[in-house]
Amino acid sequence: MRGVLPRAVGHLVKIQVRGDKSQDDKKLTYRSNWLLFTIHGPRQPPFYKAEGEPRPGSGGTVGSERRRQGSRRMGSTNWWATIRMNHIEDTLQRLREAFNAGRTRPATFRAAQLRALGRFLQDNKQLLQDALAQDLHKSAFESEVSEIAISRGEVTLALRNLRAWMKDERVPKNLATQLDSAFIRKEPFGLVLIVAPWNYPLNLTLVPLVGALAAGNCVVLKPSEISSSMEKVLAEVLPRYLDQSCFAVVLGGPQEMGQLLEHKFDYIFFTGSPRVGRIVMTAAAKHLTPVTLELGGKNPCYVDDNCDPQTVANRVAWFRYFNAGQTCVAPDYILCSPETQERLLPALQSAITRFYGNDPQSSPDLGRIINQKQFQRLRALLGCGRVAIGGQSDESQRYIAPTVLVDVQETEPVMQEEIFGPILPIVSVRSLDEAIDFINRREKPLALYAFSNSSQVVERMLAQTSSGAFCGNDGFMYLTLTSLPFGGVGASGMGRYHGKFSFDTFSHHRACLLRRPGMEKVNALRYPPNSQRYLRVLLVAMETCCCSCTLL
Repeated sequence: MRGVLPRAVGHLVKIQVRGDKSQDDKKLTYRSNWLLFTIHGPRQPPFYKAEGEPRPGSGGTVGSERRRQGSRRMGSTNWWATIRMNHIEDTLQRLREAFNAGRTRPATFRAAQLRALGRFLQDNKQLLQDALAQDLHKSAFESEVSEIAISRGEVTLALRNLRAWMKDERVPKNLATQLDSAFIRKEPFGLVLIVAPWNYPLNLTLVPLVGALAAGNCVVLKPSEISSSMEKVLAEVLPRYLDQSCFAVVLGGPQEMGQLLEHKFDYIFFTGSPRVGRIVMTAAAKHLTPVTLELGGKNPCYVDDNCDPQTVANRVAWFRYFNAGQTCVAPDYILCSPETQERLLPALQSAITRFYGNDPQSSPDLGRIINQKQFQRLRALLGCGRVAIGGQSDESQRYIAPTVLVDVQETEPVMQEEIFGPILPIVSVRSLDEAIDFINRREKPLALYAFSNSSQVVERMLAQTSSGAFCGNDGFMYLTLTSLPFGGVGASGMGRYHGKFSFDTFSHHRACLLRRPGMEKVNALRYPPNSQRYLRVLLVAMETCCCSCTLL
């Protein structure tokens, strides 16, 4: 067994533990896309039974099937947990060795990985749409617009600009360094961990992955186990397209995530809740690992009295109920005057009916809540305030109707947590000043929206508040612009990505100065014994119109 196990582990992708109540009949199963090994025991000496041929380059994923099977043991030893963790350590070591060997640094290698990622999207479009439909009941339209097209666009942009992004960035020099070479080199961090969420399981996995690959890193990808259909595609199909010496997928739930975070990474990119974000940041701090945290929060939407209520309702309803409201940048509540609320409610009802029909539950364009836990949490929030529109639910389908709540108080649960569902509270304010004060009393949101026919109102909301992003008179269309960074501030996150910002996030910007070995008489002005005359000359030499040198 000892001689065979390391070779088997080298090809291990997914781990599944099976067995019944009989100790004699219990068995441990190792499964990959291409290879299946079975260990029998514990009453007899274990042996391996090969039931397939290993595919060259396999071994890109590691993890387990459902966690409920993970507690089964062989005798007194938890072989499953021990081997799983050993394989994670082996996988990380393999990726580090590939990075240290310089495999990911050439532009040709990075471009090849990006092209392979593009082929993955092209070859498996229907498979990806099916997975999104199974997990979230996403329509083909929503899947294309918010997941596949955005990911494909990031790949195309990175391929078009890769060499320009990688090029050394020349910087201004002072008189003392005029004959030298000063530049910023964009270097990969090394081994990076990308942890993706379940609400946009393709987009929020591949967009940061594009930046990490373009920057020349080796990547460990941790998709969400909650969106299980997409997790399966990412674990079983994506590794076939990428270089297995530089890329791996880790499967599992919170326990595996905690074990993974015990290891040292050179960069961690996390998208998820603030609660888990704090756990990730704490774990990263132990190794002084830099992080990007893409979190969430309660995104305000201010609606001014001076507006067209139907236009506002159309736009708010579309991006509030998109993906059944499970969008981190969706508006979490509306701030408006009681008069505007009276005009807005029939407009919202009209928009919802036009979008999803008289029976939204039968609409193919309205998604579903991801799982029962989230469904129960959201249904409890329907008791806040008063239901003005919607409010229906169906537990068997995890369906919650597009809902609008009124008479909502700031102290109610629906205003204390990110809703992440098709529920839209309306909070009354008497003026723009009161709305700004309301927003500024709370944690800084990931996004902030303001609707008004007055540009002064929109500009004032922008000037007197803080948020990760801001949009006037629309929803999250700014996400379609790769020229704009995406990221939070304060409790809504730190760091930024999309387009070149993704490349920069996963790159260490290394300051470089290459000086000439000669001209020592000029450099001697720096050396002791010091004098006022030399000091004046040095200060002049260090001056520059664009920057200052702190140490000559």
